[in-house]
Amino acid sequence: MTSADRVSLGTFPTPQERADNLAAAIGLGKGRLWIKRDDLTGLGAGGNKVRKLERTVAAARRDGADVLVTIGAAQSNHARLTAAAGARLGFRVILVLAGRPDAAQTGNLLLDSLFGAELRWAGDVDDEALEEKAADVAAELTRAGARPAVIPFGGSNRDGALSYVDAARELRAQLSEDTTSVVAVGSGGTMAGLVAELGTERVLGVHTGAVRDPRGVVARLVSHVAGGCDASALRLRMDQVGAGYGLLAEGTAAAIRLAARTEGIVLDPTYTGRALAGLIAAVRDGEVRGDASVVFWHTGGLPGLFGHRQAAALIEGVTAH
Repeated sequence: MTSADRVSLGTFPTPQERADNLAAAIGLGKGRLWIKRDDLTGLGAGGNKVRKLERTVAAARRDGADVLVTIGAAQSNHARLTAAAGARLGFRVILVLAGRPDAAQTGNLLLDSLFGAELRWAGDVDDEALEEKAADVAAELTRAGARPAVIPFGGSNRDGALSYVDAARELRAQLSEDTTSVVAVGSGGTMAGLVAELGTERVLGVHTGAVRDPRGVVARLVSHVAGGCDASALRLRMDQVGAGYGLLAEGTAAAIRLAARTEGIVLDPTYTGRALAGLIAAVRDGEVRGDASVVFWHTGGLPGLFGHRQAAALIEGVTAH
């Protein structure tokens, strides 16, 4: 089914699950912690990017595109799901990825190839150079007679942020009480959409190191959707990046183990693990009160766990090399 604004790719609404064991372990009261299971969106092993792609791919289709081009890190969840969306809808997909080819195609890389995407490696480049490489690929495709659409990093533009306005409304229909939404901040569109609909006080973002200026990125995206945003009012924790975006932080590893051993839920080392570590820190330092009602947004990323070179360190007593 299609509409002017969206194509149908995912399974919605996603479940809302109470997590009393995890709540007790981190200092929240019984019945005060819910997990919004946006890892269960269906397409391509799931994740929050499915919501964004319903709108960004609809825009590409309206523009007459026949090739989707996007960018990301080697283990990009967005790239994987763009590949899956292309397979579902009949688009050729080219993924422009930072880094160099790895002989062991694991995690998201394995799925990228399984879904039939073409991989273009950009080497060790910054975000701006990666975007320039994608523009070069699009120009090359245009010269060859194709009609490319470039989908931005993480699917985070106005369309992508609007998808999380939709998600916030979905949340309201599931939980009538006021809650604080806790979410990882990568490319910024997920937090921006939630803030646009729920307000700055009701959303706590946890920076993952994916962008240089997360506050500015989120504020700009909120402005595209809601007409204005005071960047200084955003609730954004910056304390969980550790040694860098692609590296496993100690607090993240502990948070992933805790979620697994209290609720049987698997988080990833880059996004959701950091988000839970941020929530744990926020409860510990009083930013989130123990009697607050909290929704933790599980935005997916499981395949990236299996492609992470430090994954073995998640098991206590095992050191990754």
